[in-house]
Amino acid sequence: MSKHMINIYLYTRYERLWHWLQAAAIILLLLTGFEIHGSYALFGFEAAVAVHNFVGLAWLIAFAFFVFWIFTTGEWRQYIPTTKKLLSVARYYGYGIFRGQAHPVPKRIDAKHNPLQRLTYLGLAAFLLPFQMVTGFLYWGYNAWASWGVNGLSLGVLAVLHTLGAFCILTFLVIHVYMTTTGHSLSAHVRAMVSGWEAVPEDTPIEAWELAQPKSPTTSET
Repeated sequence: MSKHMINIYLYTRYERLWHWLQAAAIILLLLTGFEIHGSYALFGFEAAVAVHNFVGLAWLIAFAFFVFWIFTTGEWRQYIPTTKKLLSVARYYGYGIFRGQAHPVPKRIDAKHNPLQRLTYLGLAAFLLPFQMVTGFLYWGYNAWASWGVNGLSLGVLAVLHTLGAFCILTFLVIHVYMTTTGHSLSAHVRAMVSGWEAVPEDTPIEAWELAQPKSPTTSET
């Protein structure tokens, strides 16, 4: 990797605010949720339930604003899945990163996520988080199921599904925290999500890697 770095303004204020608010919400929900299941005693059962319910509903509302934001700003394009350079990124994380190789997909304002991140974040935002919110909301509104017309749903099955979703989110959180240490310095990615400025190698090639290659027969992928 080049020793000379340049900074690009990659993350807007809203993105950074949303990132840290969601991180705090998820951590609080995991802590209180596992306490409600009797895994440990931290806040106390009643306090844990109250905090879990409040933060869960606040997270649901904030997520609705996030969805509105990505569609009104066009940021939804950052999550369009692609297989282009997917294997190169997988090889990089598998062994290239431990050999000091350069990342095969440099970050840019119009391409903030590499192919592997796109697939991961799309699955998270479009499936796992909504699944957790829906199961949590149904759990919270159990006493109103009759008036909502919810029939044939078992509270026990719902609880298992909600807990399974929590373990999946916890797994992602652990991996995500580990990945923040894989920049050119241990705190590079964290600083970028605080300031908005991301450091990239000075000799980073600026290419539209997510677009189709030119039709020239002599052109090959870099």
